[in-house]
Amino acid sequence: MREVTGTTSAVPRDVLRPAVELYLDLHAHPELSGAESRTAGRFAAHLEQHGCTVTRGVGGHGVVGVLRNGPGPTVMLRTELDALPVTERTGLPYASTVPGVMHACGHDLHMAAAAGALTQLSRARDTWRGTLLVVGQPAEETLLGARAMLADGLYERFGTPEVVLAQHTAPMPAGTVAHGRGPGPLMAGSTAMDVIIHGRGGHAGTPQLTVDPVLAGAAAVLRLQTIVSRETSPAEQVVLSVGSFHAGERGNVIPDDAELSLCVRAFSDAALQRVTAAVERIVRAECAASGCPKDPEFIVTARSPVLVPDADTTAAVRRVHEELFGAHRVADWPATTATEDFPWFGAGGDGVRTAYWMLGVTGVRQWRTALAGGEPLPSNHSPGFAPDVRTALPTGIAAMTGAALDAFDARSPWGG
Repeated sequence: MREVTGTTSAVPRDVLRPAVELYLDLHAHPELSGAESRTAGRFAAHLEQHGCTVTRGVGGHGVVGVLRNGPGPTVMLRTELDALPVTERTGLPYASTVPGVMHACGHDLHMAAAAGALTQLSRARDTWRGTLLVVGQPAEETLLGARAMLADGLYERFGTPEVVLAQHTAPMPAGTVAHGRGPGPLMAGSTAMDVIIHGRGGHAGTPQLTVDPVLAGAAAVLRLQTIVSRETSPAEQVVLSVGSFHAGERGNVIPDDAELSLCVRAFSDAALQRVTAAVERIVRAECAASGCPKDPEFIVTARSPVLVPDADTTAAVRRVHEELFGAHRVADWPATTATEDFPWFGAGGDGVRTAYWMLGVTGVRQWRTALAGGEPLPSNHSPGFAPDVRTALPTGIAAMTGAALDAFDARSPWGG
């Protein structure tokens, strides 16, 4: 690993300013998964301004910027475009202007950091050789965007990268980064599923003439929790959450159907398959117990593999970050049951190595208040999620730039 030069955490002002401006604009104008047209346009425009050949509309609203700089490895920086259906309650002057939609997971910060890293790498082309891919991925929150871009020929059209780099905001002190303790999982794999329970509707005053799908669904929701509490070893991490239950419109009408949406998270494909099978078994049994006239329907809406970053690549990136920020600003990150579709970029068996790290975004005052027993830290997906941009963004730019420069170094153990 060579010495990384020109990549300290003090990002030049003329690099940081446009990145901050991009962040503020993206935060104020969030777009949901699959509808990221404005976001994609803003991100693509920045890539074009800094020398990339840009292709839009890859796998939906996906954006791919290509910066060729002679022979060498292909390194990909991945960021996400989409926001969440959350109503913002931060009180920030640049808060979301879109009712019910918010960048509550930091994807706006990821884009701004990737944009800043591109600016630095474009200006430092005399220090590296190869091809840089900057990918703005749609629909991460629905776990559909990565596979959609790959199915649309991402690697065939733009080149298979040797290394893919990504980072994600986390409720840690701004100015810090964290890597998995590896080797092993960093994030859980997941299966998302919709379930439709078919009953027989009718008048609420004559329930004996109906088959109530609300009751069958409620019984299923309660029974599903026993998969974790009674069918899974306490030593194994599994999460099953029913996030949506919809049935009927009026209190005096028993509906025909009830619909559940749930997700399962685990740290092995075997556990995901076992728990998913148990979900079907329990729902079918509850429907049979209720005398439902038709079998329930199960629709898998998304899948994501367990995120296991490449161990050697992770170690190399961690060394770069310790060099940039000092070891005291580089922490360990325990495996978490959050999920990502990022693993698909390295799941094709074509030798693509991945590195993924967490980026702290919590301001000093907020962190100290929480440690002292005051207001708890707002987590990702919270209406109060508000990164300390002044510290987190330059750290994110430097972290991504330094990792990319090292990946381009032919003498690095994991570069070209």
